[in-house]
Amino acid sequence: MEVIKTNIDGVVIIEPRIFADERGYFYESWNEKEFNEKVRPIRFVQDNQSKSSYGVLRGLHFQKGEHSQSKLLRVVKGRVLDVAVDIRKGSPTFGQHVAVELTEDNQRQVFIPRGFAHGFSVLSETAIFQYKCDNLYCKESEGAIAWNDEALGIDWKIPADQVILSEKDANHPLLKDSPYLFDYQEDLYK
Repeated sequence: MEVIKTNIDGVVIIEPRIFADERGYFYESWNEKEFNEKVRPIRFVQDNQSKSSYGVLRGLHFQKGEHSQSKLLRVVKGRVLDVAVDIRKGSPTFGQHVAVELTEDNQRQVFIPRGFAHGFSVLSETAIFQYKCDNLYCKESEGAIAWNDEALGIDWKIPADQVILSEKDANHPLLKDSPYLFDYQEDLYK
């Protein structure tokens, strides 16, 4: 696998080595040893999958405190814009984001470490989205910030009037008003 750094330290794009021929293709989507050597030591404990239609926007979500999560994300079918926002107070990239298009064709994956809010928008008719987490989901530790916070400057690649949100995702606070943020100085992996 090739690891591509982004403008935010710790958020990386992973391009697998794909073996294709007239029969189709094969690639290794996860290799713990190689990932731990090239990205960071990690132990994933939960796999999630969602199916969504064009215009669906999920986010920007995170898990707070001891339940914070790293995520390894990919698209099995369709096309999404995947977004990670640095919400670590004191970070040199606080409030900045990385946006990566993940598709069934490019087979790219994105790794988002703890301390980030995450969201994605569906750019194809439908999309099947999969991700691994290194900590179990905890409803009481849910956190989120507004997807349309102008201070974040995210272009979701969907006209605002075509965005489809859950009721919950339509009512998150702006980053500046968030009651919970991570501390850049805190080791979130201890």
